[in-house]
Amino acid sequence: MAPAASRLRAEAGLGALPRRALAQYLLFLRLYPVLTKAATSGILSALGNFLAQMIEKKRKKENSRSLDVGGPLRYAVYGFFFTGPLSHFFYFFMEHWIPPEVPLAGLRRLLLDRLVFAPAFLMLFFLIMNFLEGKDASAFAAKMRGGFWPALRMNWRVWTPLQFININYVPLKFRVLFANLAALFWYAYLASLGK
Repeated sequence: MAPAASRLRAEAGLGALPRRALAQYLLFLRLYPVLTKAATSGILSALGNFLAQMIEKKRKKENSRSLDVGGPLRYAVYGFFFTGPLSHFFYFFMEHWIPPEVPLAGLRRLLLDRLVFAPAFLMLFFLIMNFLEGKDASAFAAKMRGGFWPALRMNWRVWTPLQFININYVPLKFRVLFANLAALFWYAYLASLGK
């Protein structure tokens, strides 16, 4: 009886909601890993775009309450259908293709991520956003010419230390979540490129 009573008290106290939310997330992560990572990516990507809009409003000292609702929706679509699933499978592939016991595994994984995955993923981001915004191929080409290299260089600066930690120290099942949390600010940066 005592353990059950103390458990009830613990759940009823401060922090019960975060504990239950975490337990639910871990359950969904175990039962539906790709769907859970997709949903998390969609939500956090949308939140990143919303954050970018709020930062932009503050920077311009705008007092209007209007926001571009389409921005967070586009980012949610991108996060749900692309970021979550692709990241899940990329990390899984990388873990099995370059196992920890391979010499210099951490460095090899980082190089694979930074030199192959990051440029391809960034190009995909520009392509999908161009499509979701209803723009044509010439707009995509202009975005690639004007925004790809600056964004990739910034990606390498910002994400290289984060990905080193993520790839080498974060458990495989949490890597997408770790990247999503860091990406809140990255998506805010990418969204600012679209202005």
